[in-house]
Amino acid sequence: MSLGSLPSVVAPNAVFLVGFMGCGKTTVGLRLAQRMAWKFLDLDQRIEQEEGMSIAEIFARTGEAAFRKNEHHLLRRILQEAPSTGGRVVALGGGTFAQPQNFDLLQGSKAITIWLECSMEELLLRCALVTNRPLFRDEASFRQLYEQRLPYYQQATFAVHTGQADPNHVVSQILGLLSLRGITCRG
Repeated sequence: MSLGSLPSVVAPNAVFLVGFMGCGKTTVGLRLAQRMAWKFLDLDQRIEQEEGMSIAEIFARTGEAAFRKNEHHLLRRILQEAPSTGGRVVALGGGTFAQPQNFDLLQGSKAITIWLECSMEELLLRCALVTNRPLFRDEASFRQLYEQRLPYYQQATFAVHTGQADPNHVVSQILGLLSLRGITCRG
């Protein structure tokens, strides 16, 4: 299926949160969806449900390439469904937006993407405590992966710094930015 078969404009009923692992996409996404009275979808969680195993297990059993293929197909489905499903806040996996085929798909659909920007030190603190991140091996590779993905994140529609900010404050900032696009919350 070609990009041309996707709706030319996904917004204003879908918002995609992008950013590096540990930046708060799920935490902020849940609260944002609640405030907007929209549905929340975590792409990684949906993949885990459909595959019947964790992301780490998928990486171990089938490899990153197979995971990225599934991720792309699911993202395409979400974009195709967006016009008819009501409002959605979608938390993308840390690498989703940095995959050229996904980046092009989202940019081509004119989806609203919001980069949850977080300092490297904060990301390291958050991710060092979690053991289920298949691409977090050591600090050097973590930093290198971040630098590879950064040019993609920087092209999101909006950027909001999360850092040590209260998630509710981050949500309020996002709602302010969305209102600039004529998107208002109902809740």
